[in-house]
Amino acid sequence: MAKTSPAQFIQEVRQEVAKVTWPTRKETLISTAMVFFMVILAAIFFFFVDQILAYGVRLIFGLGG
Repeated sequence: MAKTSPAQFIQEVRQEVAKVTWPTRKETLISTAMVFFMVILAAIFFFFVDQILAYGVRLIFGLGG
């Protein structure tokens, strides 16, 4: 494998970065909002699942009055 100089490496990195299609500000904001929405939805879902399982454990073992 051929070794490249640091200057050549930086030049190649810049060429590759120039090929990247960066998301627009609007796309980034929409993606961020969707992630927050899905996190909140998952948190609500797991909260209710946890409450149901805790109720079942209390019912079976008679813990916590």
